[in-house]
Amino acid sequence: MKITGTFLDEISHDIPHQNWGEAQWDADFVNMKRIGIDTVIMIRSGYRKFITYPSKYLVGKGCYTPSVDLLDMFLRLSDKHGMKFYFGLYDSGYYWDTGDMSRDTEYNRYVIDEVWQNYGSRHASFAGWYLSGEISRRTKGAIEAFRAQGMQCKAVSGGMPTLISPWIDGKKAVLAASASLSKEDAVSVAEHEREWDEIFDGIHEAVDAVAFQDGHIDYDELDAFFEVNKRLADKYGMECWTNAETFDRDMPIKFLPIKFEKLRMKLEAAARAGYDKAITFEFSHFMSPQSCYASAHNLYDRYREYFID
Repeated sequence: MKITGTFLDEISHDIPHQNWGEAQWDADFVNMKRIGIDTVIMIRSGYRKFITYPSKYLVGKGCYTPSVDLLDMFLRLSDKHGMKFYFGLYDSGYYWDTGDMSRDTEYNRYVIDEVWQNYGSRHASFAGWYLSGEISRRTKGAIEAFRAQGMQCKAVSGGMPTLISPWIDGKKAVLAASASLSKEDAVSVAEHEREWDEIFDGIHEAVDAVAFQDGHIDYDELDAFFEVNKRLADKYGMECWTNAETFDRDMPIKFLPIKFEKLRMKLEAAARAGYDKAITFEFSHFMSPQSCYASAHNLYDRYREYFID
């Protein structure tokens, strides 16, 4: 199963910034296309006070005005290179502090309208929406937030598809700032199925595709969890994608490009489960031949040798 989509992680909080300009991003879109990537997903339009475009609403809420309109740049590059572009919603950080997603729903009521009016309706590459709230289990307000956000995205854009990318609460689901690499209280396959059955039941009319992050469980657990994910997605008429993480959660240094063999195992497990699409977090840092990490250049070569050439 080949990777055909990637997140664009321009607003992050736990990996280093590469300080690229438009020339570097343009070159990276070329690198993406060489291995068959046809979809780019801006992971979020803002995180706390840093934002990707000069939003009048968010600047009015105390966000910093960006020096470059990155949303405009990504859309122009997507137009140029024939990519499908998914817009990632705003993340205020409130959910990460409190476990409550309601504030982001309020903020995004304005962001969705603002972005569609000023950008989405003007670019052929604008193809969908990424609901950027990340959850792993039944979280306070999650069903209501995803449903409200997804339905509004569809309403303004004539029914364009929506995507979420939750994580599995496995033994590697530890905070990036934590020194540990694993935890004891990992979710069981049965618990995961029960909780996500409830979540999908509440959101399937507003969410078209789910791309579970694949790095929080061990490699010998992939088949069991992936089978559940695909079966539940089929039950509710949703597409089942995999978010094949191209960084390594097994290393004490967070985060470095993954060993190719691990990436291969994860993609092959997704293929066995019959997943619909593979995307990654994320190409530009962890897999690009122009990444700040030299090992990412080598991962690109190993991937091309095995999956492309």
